[in-house]
Amino acid sequence: MDIKEITDSVKTKAYEVGFDLVGISPAGIFPESQFYKEWLTKGYAGEMKYMERNPERREDPRQAVPGAKSVITCGLNYNTGFPYSTEAGDKGRGWIARYAWGEDYHAVMDDRLKALEDYISGEAAPGALCRRYVDTGPVLERVYAKYGGIGWTGKNTCLINQRIGSWIFLGEIITGIELDYDSPAPERCGTCTRCIEACPTGAITEPYVLDSRLCISYLTIELKDGIPKKLRDRIDNNIFGCDICQDVCPWNRKAEKSAEPGFQPREGLYNPELRSFSGLGPEEFGARFKGSPVRRTKRKGLLRNVLVAMGNSGDTSLIPAIEEYLSDGEPLIRAHAAWALWKLKGEGSKDALLDHVKHESDTMVLEEIDSLLSDMPD
Repeated sequence: MDIKEITDSVKTKAYEVGFDLVGISPAGIFPESQFYKEWLTKGYAGEMKYMERNPERREDPRQAVPGAKSVITCGLNYNTGFPYSTEAGDKGRGWIARYAWGEDYHAVMDDRLKALEDYISGEAAPGALCRRYVDTGPVLERVYAKYGGIGWTGKNTCLINQRIGSWIFLGEIITGIELDYDSPAPERCGTCTRCIEACPTGAITEPYVLDSRLCISYLTIELKDGIPKKLRDRIDNNIFGCDICQDVCPWNRKAEKSAEPGFQPREGLYNPELRSFSGLGPEEFGARFKGSPVRRTKRKGLLRNVLVAMGNSGDTSLIPAIEEYLSDGEPLIRAHAAWALWKLKGEGSKDALLDHVKHESDTMVLEEIDSLLSDMPD
């Protein structure tokens, strides 16, 4: 087969194995790599130190895959037919980001990429060099998706497709064969700034620039320590990730829905009641979130987030659940339980906090309680 025939056959196979989008770009350096370096220099990656490793490989896929000539980017729609967070107003329920409602997308995507990879090296171009990635290597995936014509980078920094919107999982196959390349997708955000205006923490500092350190998704997933006090109120009821900047995007208003079984919500993961996390021990956490992206936070991270949401709920019936966690084995959980109790009871939490200090030994928890007590009158 010639280049066009191979390209057409690869795209046809990509759709056959279940992808919704496929685009092909050259394996090279694009202008966005310079912006990425500047973004890192400004500290916008926060504690995500893995993003600073192997910068030359992120900049040029030929560093990661010697001999690479093409990047095949595949996209999968995960927009299941359930209401958006902006439509769910019950503060007694927590919000888990749409991408994490079902099975871990890495496995779903990798199975399909493996099938496509086998086809390329086995039939379309026998023996061709191929290497696949689903968040598993140093690839600027949105850049290659853009230059492969799949979509443009929105002002919220998410990739947006005119038909599917921004609910897209991406995966790549970097290959040593030269293919026909698609034209870059045009930018279609226009004058719209809804995502910027809707972000509760101001994480989108200007169009196309995200300070991860302020992003609710970063704060509830990537950050491993305590959530800064000045941001806790603004996290609202988000307990794993955040969908707000995508929920308000006009391109998602009529976006196609996905019927992929693996992305349908597991029981208890769509807008779960906050009280359902009461007494969540290590074993139950492991069983409840087996195979789920939510496991990434570990138990202490998830309960940290849940306690912040409980504090923000205004629901005093959650106080007994909060008090349970004041004696949890994890200092991170105890510290945020103290804050949640203070948030719901105000000065009425003083005696309970003072009593807790008598048997608390962790410095972080003691500093948290001391800070809360200092805000109360003597």
